[in-house]
This record gives sequence, structure tokens and C-alpha cells, in this order.
Amino acid sequence: MSEMYGKGILKGLGVTLKRFWDTYWEDAVWLFRQVTRGERRYRSPEGIAHRASKNTRGIFTVQYPEEKLPVPEEFRFVPFLVYEEGPNGEKVMRCTSCGICSRVCPPQCIWIVRTTDPETGRPIPDPAEFYIDIDICMNCGLCAEFCPFDAIKMDHDYELASFGRSVYDKEKLAKPVSYYESIRPLNAARENAARAAKEAARLAASAKPEA
Repeated sequence: MSEMYGKGILKGLGVTLKRFWDTYWEDAVWLFRQVTRGERRYRSPEGIAHRASKNTRGIFTVQYPEEKLPVPEEFRFVPFLVYEEGPNGEKVMRCTSCGICSRVCPPQCIWIVRTTDPETGRPIPDPAEFYIDIDICMNCGLCAEFCPFDAIKMDHDYELASFGRSVYDKEKLAKPVSYYESIRPLNAARENAARAAKEAARLAASAKPEA
């Protein structure tokens, strides 16, 4: 006997009806939890986590932009330049304008102008200008991966819509080390530990008496 015509449509409508019913049922359950425990289903971290989990019933969409899903640490968007604060509060860029990031960039969206000593004409390890065309950037992360000084990292800020062309200069790209540590704590901890171990090895080698 052949399958009843339209059975698939009825199954699909049944799934929609169940999801519709579960949404209102879950709203009622969470309303009770809000009254008794103070937990909210919408616009709260616990509510977003619940709707993003396998245990959710009913609606599972996030009400963007009022609600936003937390991004994982390895999420990458456009790059930014890391700087450290000097003794007088000045910005000390990690970037040495070596140009590796611009060479490995697949769409060639990075432009760097080196600083030169006005007296000798020799390059100074500090970029005079640094530009990234955000509209061309493909967020591949190769610039951050190949940077030997941990000077360029991938950001988590994805809300960059604009009405014009977005070309970021050095000032707009610069962000402090504390910001990088806040969005990528595990990566920053590993890099800081490796940097400290390298510095300790250098000091130990320099302290050895010459034979």
C-alpha cells in the first residue's frame, strides 16, 4: 500500500505545532523560575546558555541585538595591534614593522610604513603608519599566526558595519595588552609563560661565567 499523500507535510506541521506549544510552555516554566529563583529566560546569560544547549525546548533563537551569543576564545575577526604601557603611560607598540604580516596576508590588505632615523636613514623598529583594509580582510588569522612578536592578534568585535569603506589606521588598530588578555585568557597565559621562560633562559645564559 502506498504511503498516504501529504503525510510528510503533516509531519512537518506537527513539528512546527510542537515547537509552538513548547515555546509557551517553556515561557511559563521560566516565569515560575524567575519568580522563585530570579532566573530569566530572555536577556540573561543563563537563559541564552539554556537556549543554546541541547536541553532547550520551544524557541531557541537569540533575540539579537538585545541578546548576543558568547563567542569562543578562538573566534577570530579583524586583527588589532597590541601595545604595552610605558613607564610614563605612553603606548609602546609590540610591532617592529618587520612586514611579515603583510607578506603572508592572502588578500594583501595590510600596509606598513616603517619609521626611519632622520639622521642615519636607518629603519627604527616601530611602524610610522599601519593600515588594514577591513573590507578586504578575510579574517584568516595568518598575520597573527606568523607574527614573531605577538604584536598582531585577532579580535572578537564583529559589529563593524559602516556606510563607507573601512580602512583602519594604527591608532584605531591599537589595543592594550589587558584587552587581549580579557578576550583570550588561555592564549595570553601560554604566551606570557613562554615569554617569561625565554627571558629566564636568557638571563641564566648571560649569568654563566665564561670558560
